[in-house]
Amino acid sequence: MRILSRMQKSIAFFAIVFVLLFTPTIGQAEASSSDSASISETASSLIGIRYAYGGTTTAGFDCSGYVSYVFNQHGIKLSRTSSGMYASGEKVDKSDLIEGDLVFFNTTGKGVSHVGIYVGDGNFAHASTSKGVRIDKLNDPHYWGKRYVGAKRISGANDVAFNK
Repeated sequence: MRILSRMQKSIAFFAIVFVLLFTPTIGQAEASSSDSASISETASSLIGIRYAYGGTTTAGFDCSGYVSYVFNQHGIKLSRTSSGMYASGEKVDKSDLIEGDLVFFNTTGKGVSHVGIYVGDGNFAHASTSKGVRIDKLNDPHYWGKRYVGAKRISGANDVAFNK
């Protein structure tokens, strides 16, 4: 009887460890190519909302708060920071971007510091510090084109970053 009790305790222990290790990814949705157009639509629907440092709601967004909000509307949890988002997902070449891909920029000279959502036709939606949520050209030769760092595709639950 004691052997059975020890086995049950061991199994229970490993079950708890398993749950604690894998709970962050349970229930996470995937962003498939069919979702990418709806992510782009959500991103575009928020144009005009003002910029707010640290903002995560329609009362005002910063860049990563805006991107997190858009993806959260589709059941996808992302890191709260642009650098955390850059650490997730699958790298995408600029020539292979599809709607819903995340695009990253270095605006401070210290690595990834800005994020937006590719919405197609060479454009991306983002929360600009000067003009709020807007759409700009990815290859703008005067600003964004010079600061482009790369792009990521959030294609599955295992790619999602949590508060990095």
